[in-house]
Amino acid sequence: MMSHQPLFDRRDLVRSSIGLAGIAIWQLLQRQCRQLSADEPMIAANGDTHRRPKAKSVIYLHMIGAPSQLDMFDEKPELVKRDGESCPAEITKNRDFAFIGKTSRLAGSPWRFSRQGASGQVMSELLPHLAGVADQLAIIRSMHTDEINHAPAQMFLHSGFGRGGRPSLGSWVSYGLGTENEDLPAYVALLSGPAGGAGTSLWGNGFLPSLHQGVRFRSDGDPVLFLKNPAGHDEADRRRVLDTLGSLNRLHQAMTGDPDVESRIRQYEMAFRMQVSVPKLLSIDSESRETLECYGVTPGKVSFANNCLLARNLIRSGVRFVELYDSDWDHHGSIRKRLPEKCKDIDRPIAALIKDLDRLGLLQDTLIVWASEFGRTPLGQGDRAESGRDHHKDAFTAWLAGAGIKGGAAYGQTDDFGMDVVENPVHVHDLNATILHLLGIDHERLTYRHQGRDFRLTDVEGRVVHDLLS
Repeated sequence: MMSHQPLFDRRDLVRSSIGLAGIAIWQLLQRQCRQLSADEPMIAANGDTHRRPKAKSVIYLHMIGAPSQLDMFDEKPELVKRDGESCPAEITKNRDFAFIGKTSRLAGSPWRFSRQGASGQVMSELLPHLAGVADQLAIIRSMHTDEINHAPAQMFLHSGFGRGGRPSLGSWVSYGLGTENEDLPAYVALLSGPAGGAGTSLWGNGFLPSLHQGVRFRSDGDPVLFLKNPAGHDEADRRRVLDTLGSLNRLHQAMTGDPDVESRIRQYEMAFRMQVSVPKLLSIDSESRETLECYGVTPGKVSFANNCLLARNLIRSGVRFVELYDSDWDHHGSIRKRLPEKCKDIDRPIAALIKDLDRLGLLQDTLIVWASEFGRTPLGQGDRAESGRDHHKDAFTAWLAGAGIKGGAAYGQTDDFGMDVVENPVHVHDLNATILHLLGIDHERLTYRHQGRDFRLTDVEGRVVHDLLS
């Protein structure tokens, strides 16, 4: 009599059942975690924050390419005195630069510095208009970062990580606080020039729900690409399409539990409302000649000045986070010609923006941040007549103004050459922690669970710089 070996015994059956049940439970829990992460942000729906906020909104001015802090904000008389000398070997020992060698020469600034305002803020002659609001600024001369090349450093500044895939600061703020105007996105990006090496990841949502991605607005042509109705279709047609699409998406969401579907529905609806709200908001036709001249705006021209005026309008309309990206600050050569041109582009409009927000009573609720991905070396690069400065991650300058900021404060110090921070260092994580703090958010508690780990903007670092706060 033949005996038949069973395909699997009782033990195998139990193991298989546990395995299948485990898979089902894991999938169910994963779906629930995704839904909680997407639908329940860290900040409660009633608008409560971890602490009482001093700022309701942010205007972030990002100078793509890294301006020379040594020619704008960080005066170094000793460096000027020793201009053209060979750099002492001990200064560059165990230090890497992006393009120049360790035996380069010292390069002092050719521009004069002076004290400005009642606070005596030290600023370069390249910024005469900004000098007029010096008492509103808290200047940090001791910034430092981890990345030495543009794209990784830009991503690190914005997301706390030197590679793509993480949410930007604006997306974290949108996730934590939401928007004050349902007809507009919480996070808007405005560009004057190319976006730089990191591209659109600078305002990307990473693993956060797509609703929190920055939306690029343009100051010429269509304000937002693909927002207009196609030729031959009117608003009623678009409404019918969206209603049908919304029904299909909700059916899909009920079947799959995918939280991204809800984000998609909300984005479609916001886009429909933006067809009316955005064109009016971005029009400067009603602005007075005095206002246009104050900002230095040329109607019909894409410019940083134009974007500063639009940023004011966006803040007035309840947008939570507006970021202005201005390019062409990467001055490896011809800095004597190129830096004054760039400073002229930003000097008048930034000063006008600060004054205008103050006049409108908005500066007390709006935080302004001026920063770049890193700074420039105190060493010259290239032929002396047409020289520039290389990348420098170990010491650079940023400044804050507006809500909750101690105007006229000067924080941190670098050595006689501007090579290293010697007093009150401020890491990029510290800057981001301080920004969130002013918005009422504890940077250690603003988290999002992704792939089994709780992520945050400041990773496992960051401290609030309380000396900058009023």
